[in-house]
Amino acid sequence: MPETASRTSSTTDAGPCDQVPFPAGLRLEAATPSVLPHQSRIGVGLAGGFYPAPHRYELYLTVSCPQSLRIEITLGLLGLEDSVATTFLTHPGETPDAFASLRRAYEATEHHYHGPLTAPALCDRWSGRIVSNHTPDILRDLAGLLSGHGAECPSTLRPPALASDIRALRDLLDRDVTASASPSALSAALELLDCRLAVRPYVLGDTLTAADVDVWVALTRPALADSLRSFPGLQDYVRRLGDHPAFRGGRSTGPR
Repeated sequence: MPETASRTSSTTDAGPCDQVPFPAGLRLEAATPSVLPHQSRIGVGLAGGFYPAPHRYELYLTVSCPQSLRIEITLGLLGLEDSVATTFLTHPGETPDAFASLRRAYEATEHHYHGPLTAPALCDRWSGRIVSNHTPDILRDLAGLLSGHGAECPSTLRPPALASDIRALRDLLDRDVTASASPSALSAALELLDCRLAVRPYVLGDTLTAADVDVWVALTRPALADSLRSFPGLQDYVRRLGDHPAFRGGRSTGPR
């Protein structure tokens, strides 16, 4: 099966990553909508595409970016820190080599590319091209073939039986657990999450899943600090997951 299939996901990201004022030509923006004409996925074939191999891929992540934080935590939960390289971008003046490398990857992917640099981005180090800058696809590929999981041996982070629930919670977070959500919608969403966590250790049951990564990242945004004061159960959940090595001290968190 060719592994350069176009993107099929309909899931959208939660919103733009935090931006800092970059000089012209060195902008860093969230990948929503995508600026690449074609998105690829990690597949299983060996000819002419992106197949899983240790140390083949590199992730470009942005400090203070919720989407980058989701990916960074997922890397830690899957134990992929040593097999998938990670490069963090801050300001071009602080990480000029990283920006230059990301620019080369976009130019290798699209001839005469003049658009903005977007991150998170998954890059193929063998060809120098961008595989994808679509966060949901990157997360699925990390939990799939890149971590040695597939249809016969699915990852516990994304069990097939919970796929629709993970998507539904992602939609809820994108719609109602944001700084732009109405106070009533935000309160209702937080109450729903609080009720779920009152009878189970994790948001979808007894096992930590990708939904917990999404919920934790959403709840730890500074803009929600005041709202969480009314939900001690959610505060306990945030602290408990924050003690996990994969959640604690991620560079993508930036100042909190």
